[in-house]
Amino acid sequence: MDVKIGVRDVAGQVVLESEQTPDEVAAAVAAAVEGGGLLTLTDDKGRLVIVPGPLIGYVEIGAPVERRVGFGSI
Repeated sequence: MDVKIGVRDVAGQVVLESEQTPDEVAAAVAAAVEGGGLLTLTDDKGRLVIVPGPLIGYVEIGAPVERRVGFGSI
């Protein structure tokens, strides 16, 4: 699933592909923002992404993506 994080006062955004569920990501974001701590997520390649909770401007959580294999038409 795609996760996009907007950081305050930064033009770009942090984009990662995560194997965590949308509920897990939402809970981690809520805890980081409410508690003023760090948002810590792991992407699908095992890399750790850390964003300070107070600097989070927005988080866009995409739907899980089912990967298709082959050349069949839809």
